[in-house]
Amino acid sequence: MHLRDIFDRQEFPWTARPEHVRARVDLLRRSLPEHDRPLRLLDLGCGAGENTLLVTEALGCCRAVGVDWAPRPLAVAHTQGLPVVQAVLDGADLPFPEASFDVVVLSEVIEHLVDPDHTVDEARRVLRPGGTFLVTTPNLAAWFNRLLLAAGVQPVFSEVSSRKVYGRPGTEVVGHLRLFTRRALVELLHDAGFVDVRLAGVSFHGVPAPLRPLDRVMARWPEVAATLLAAAVKPRPARLRVVSP
Repeated sequence: MHLRDIFDRQEFPWTARPEHVRARVDLLRRSLPEHDRPLRLLDLGCGAGENTLLVTEALGCCRAVGVDWAPRPLAVAHTQGLPVVQAVLDGADLPFPEASFDVVVLSEVIEHLVDPDHTVDEARRVLRPGGTFLVTTPNLAAWFNRLLLAAGVQPVFSEVSSRKVYGRPGTEVVGHLRLFTRRALVELLHDAGFVDVRLAGVSFHGVPAPLRPLDRVMARWPEVAATLLAAAVKPRPARLRVVSP
């Protein structure tokens, strides 16, 4: 199965759980640039647009544009009133000019990319100085993955085949190619030129019901949370200080 086919499936989970949306909004509120005008938000991998609209509605200060490569979810997003652009996110330049957005969101996308470096670089390019880049992704070092790996079981979120799940709990292939720990994600963002990285964690709906209370508790610590959220800032140019002779 091709990755494009995975994302265009009708049953693919385009919409995040409410707790994920709340966590994204909370982190963005703490990281948004100062503004006296409506902010422009770009959602890369917007899917059907529901998450984009929920986030912008909760923030109350953004005008959003969604980008995705799968036509089926984009058609749904368009019917909901979200301005959308069909474009490839992996290994291609974004069809927007430099410094044209105040917020760029890459939510549950970076783990699917062959070339995440270029996508992160493009996100930085289209951000205005002082703008915020929000990334969310499954945590390879989640508390339950540490236990599974110690027992010789393939970690959750990881996949070795595009046909079937092997060696770990679960049955659904979702096309994960890259997996991050907290340290790896922070280092990637710093090397891409971002500063002031803020982190948060959130729980995972796939945890068995008896363990969900524990998973919600562990989400307080990003290092072991099921899902990582990171908000980073594109630095403003340094001001030149004029020294009088």
